[in-house]
Amino acid sequence: MTAPAKPHVFDATTERFQEEVLQKSLQVPVLIDFWAEWCQPCKTLGPILEKLAADYNGAFELAKVDVEAEQQLGAAFQIRSIPTVFLVKDGQLVDGFAEALPESAVREFLKHHGIEPAAPAVEEEAPVEAPPVDLHAEVVRLRHEVAEHPDKSELKLDLALALLATGAATESEQLLDALPANLATDDRTLRARSRLNFLAVTRDAPPVETLEATIAAQPDDLQARYLLGARQIAAGRDEAGLEQFIELLRRDRAYQDGLPRKALIDAFRVVADEDLIGRYRRKMASLLF
Repeated sequence: MTAPAKPHVFDATTERFQEEVLQKSLQVPVLIDFWAEWCQPCKTLGPILEKLAADYNGAFELAKVDVEAEQQLGAAFQIRSIPTVFLVKDGQLVDGFAEALPESAVREFLKHHGIEPAAPAVEEEAPVEAPPVDLHAEVVRLRHEVAEHPDKSELKLDLALALLATGAATESEQLLDALPANLATDDRTLRARSRLNFLAVTRDAPPVETLEATIAAQPDDLQARYLLGARQIAAGRDEAGLEQFIELLRRDRAYQDGLPRKALIDAFRVVADEDLIGRYRRKMASLLF
């Protein structure tokens, strides 16, 4: 059923399931389609899922599991009927369905989990390096824009981000809190929220030197590790902060209801270095799975 060249569709195997599905789901949601050649409803649902994988242009990946060829995976997921579809995000199984839904229902299922079609990639010309931005001047400019166009929420988001960049966290957070629902889930808003979370955590935290001394004397002081990681991320020392969160995950993944994993995911939203994020996503996956 699965043509080899179909975009964002692949055959999942037992041997490579951790790498191809679980680790991949840390970067992009993965839909797992359990099917078999003899299954008639699968022949209805399968092409719909493959079409949507192409239409959504990488917003999710479709992993096809032939239950006849991959019986261990079928047993691991306790598959009792096919087709059965599961959604995996951030390494966790979050939802699923066990019937041949129509395309509209599958789209609604994806939308319910925040998965929307991605814009097609376009070739970009070599970027022209822009002059450095005067952040305080940008705040002044945006304040005037917001005053002139009070109904344009996009401008308020731009102002909130500019204020956060200058350290005006309180005013930035107030603007973010007042955004409409469509902007409250914008990637830029989520990234700003994560940075604000780290700033809030570190507001009353001891200085870096004190936290480092505490950890040197008591390596299992997990709260000190978390605060040190948050301080490092807030200060722009990304790798040092990620290393503390990874060590926190290594020592106790269940600490404070999964705080190590949450801290890493928040940090991935804040850090701009994609290579660094990739390295630490792999470290995180190796510890979780």
